[in-house]
Amino acid sequence: MAIEKGDFIKITYTGKFEDGQVFDTTDEEIAKANGIFNPRGMYGGDVVIVGAGHTIKGLDEDFIGKEVGYSGSLVIPPEKAFGVHNPALVESISIAKVAAQLKDTRPYPGMEIEVDGRKGVVLKIIGRRLRVDFNHSLAGKTVTYEYTIEKKIDDTMEKARGLLALYTGNPDLDIEITPELIRIVIPIEFSFNQRWLISKGRIAQELIDNLGIPNLEFVEKYPYVPKKKEDETEEPAVSEESDSEE
Repeated sequence: MAIEKGDFIKITYTGKFEDGQVFDTTDEEIAKANGIFNPRGMYGGDVVIVGAGHTIKGLDEDFIGKEVGYSGSLVIPPEKAFGVHNPALVESISIAKVAAQLKDTRPYPGMEIEVDGRKGVVLKIIGRRLRVDFNHSLAGKTVTYEYTIEKKIDDTMEKARGLLALYTGNPDLDIEITPELIRIVIPIEFSFNQRWLISKGRIAQELIDNLGIPNLEFVEKYPYVPKKKEDETEEPAVSEESDSEE
């Protein structure tokens, strides 16, 4: 059966520049061979919802009409990849505005910084100001993707795990699903992850919309940490704090 918009699919892929340089892949061995291996990365394939913007536009559009098992290569122009380079996104920023990030480090061309939630790269330093490019680092580039549609996912739990892994990099979160509720236990360290804090609302809404289950709870789990006293006799306990998305 042909892939349609809204389907959950698992894909494997490798992205290359026009000169053949690999910049992204779901294959651990290819990543290592090309010097882009991330020990904290998740390899083996991504679960995406077709048409939901989980990957670049040109690739997302190409899934539609394909069959499970399809393998192919696609050349994608900048406007359907990471965007054209927009000169308006190259701005002059006072060094004082990013002083807290710099600490004792002197800014230099190529340095990555964040300003008002936007990530950019320093192009040059002019006196006490920085010329910063806030375009995507791959903006303006034509890229080639070789990809395979490994499977179409119909199981509700597998859909939930796949989507959460795409956003968090963790495929093993504790999840409970009933006809009325998705309940996801979140490790306490997620509370300090800026990307998670920004995206959890979107994740909740995507799960609710695409799984057809009306309610979702994120539960923060705090393990009991015993005090270091010889006479300590309290039994381990767990406290839970729940945020609901309905």
